[in-house]
Amino acid sequence: MTRRASGILLHPTSLPGPYGIGDLGQNAHLFLHWLQEAGQTIWQMLPLVPPGANHSPYDGSSAYAGNPILISPLDLVEAGFLNAGDLDAPDFATASVQFGKVVAWKTGLLRLAWHRFQESGSARQREQIEVWSGEPEQASWLEDWALFASLKYHFNGKPWSEWPADLRAREAAGLAAARGQLQQELGYHKFVQYLFASQWSRLKEAAARVGVRVLGDMPFYVALDSADVWAHRDLFKVNAEGQPTFVAGVPPDYFSATGQRWGNPVFQWQRHEADGYQWWIERLSFSLTLYDMVRIDHFRAFSSYWEIDACEPTAVHGRWEPGPGPGLFERLREVLGELPLVAEDLGLITSEVRDLKRQLGLPGMKVLQFGFDSHDSEHLPHNYSRDTVAYTGTHDNNTAAGWLDKLAPEEYRSVVDYVGGDRSETHWDLIRVILNSVADLAIFPMQDVLGLGSQARMNTPGSSEGNWGWRLQQDMADTETAARLRRLAVLSGRLDAESQEPRP
Repeated sequence: MTRRASGILLHPTSLPGPYGIGDLGQNAHLFLHWLQEAGQTIWQMLPLVPPGANHSPYDGSSAYAGNPILISPLDLVEAGFLNAGDLDAPDFATASVQFGKVVAWKTGLLRLAWHRFQESGSARQREQIEVWSGEPEQASWLEDWALFASLKYHFNGKPWSEWPADLRAREAAGLAAARGQLQQELGYHKFVQYLFASQWSRLKEAAARVGVRVLGDMPFYVALDSADVWAHRDLFKVNAEGQPTFVAGVPPDYFSATGQRWGNPVFQWQRHEADGYQWWIERLSFSLTLYDMVRIDHFRAFSSYWEIDACEPTAVHGRWEPGPGPGLFERLREVLGELPLVAEDLGLITSEVRDLKRQLGLPGMKVLQFGFDSHDSEHLPHNYSRDTVAYTGTHDNNTAAGWLDKLAPEEYRSVVDYVGGDRSETHWDLIRVILNSVADLAIFPMQDVLGLGSQARMNTPGSSEGNWGWRLQQDMADTETAARLRRLAVLSGRLDAESQEPRP
């Protein structure tokens, strides 16, 4: 990072709109213009992959595929894949995503679009999809994903570990038979991914035009029931039946007294190293085609990771095992060049993790909410270094206003004494302090800019219910808020007063 800048954390699912969930269409483009008005040059979002059973984007069924539910229905009408009359939507709630209702309705729309394309798609459209499918960026994942998703549909959603043995083991004859039987379904899933890629490409190009860089998010682990583990089982600690022998998580910490047992299979690092980390090269290379910068979630696991016996019900009983260390990143840089990465180095961080981050020259994260847990915390701005991405909070924190509401009176006083202000708009005081810090990047969840309470929280770690559903209302991102944020960005040296360019 060489430019002092600031930005907003907002996942596309949280954008407003009439179709039950935010998407990559009109309101995403309008949000880009709001960012420009607000003097913000970074848009950070969560992973864009198809989410897992609890709708978490950190438990995706692919490390590559785009979430079909983010596809804009309006853009499908403009592209000629749907008619305007097809968009008569149910009465969706607007304050929070009703995932079951939304997924059913939008999946039906995508199936209808596929049917219309088969019936009347133009020669040019067919050629565009064929060309996209054959591009090098799709070579490492599209065929595996399309077959995996088709088989999941064929077997009524069963995990791949419960498929017939020949498909579970990816025997050549079984896979060939499945491809022959599921040609239509394979075509549908490739078509859907083409739609996602097309809409994402337009949004990314629009971001570049208004001077906004996209900061994406790459989870460290992938889900057990994913195309990645199914297609590359030898790279994970998974037995012959497709069950994990060890799973990932973190020991007890700030968020949970019993730790977090995520359940993802852990990596067979010796096998990754033996083939030159090819799987990681392909994964990160693809991510860098999507985003300008990538936040690496759970960076500390590259140094050492918490491994839990699969039979353990919680994360309390586990062990630290060595990660790949700098060797992986040396190989990535050898192939991909300089890496615009941000290391998520929160939680239980050891000197070894700090040394690895320093050795790699990667910026880390600081979260102001964590700064008041001790007298001289590294999360307090006076302890920041320039190679830092500073946050009021992340998607895993309570909102700033919600966090403040839950503080004891003496704790609140400590916060006010540090950030200043008269207690009337302490969330803005938190933002101002982060902006005025030496950190190269300052990022704020949209909820914190708006001063929203705990009801707008995005995720509560360790809880599987009520997460990921918050949505921005149409009138919340107003011009007055944008002007106020822009002025602070200029005053803190993060934006030239007469332009959208961040300060050098």
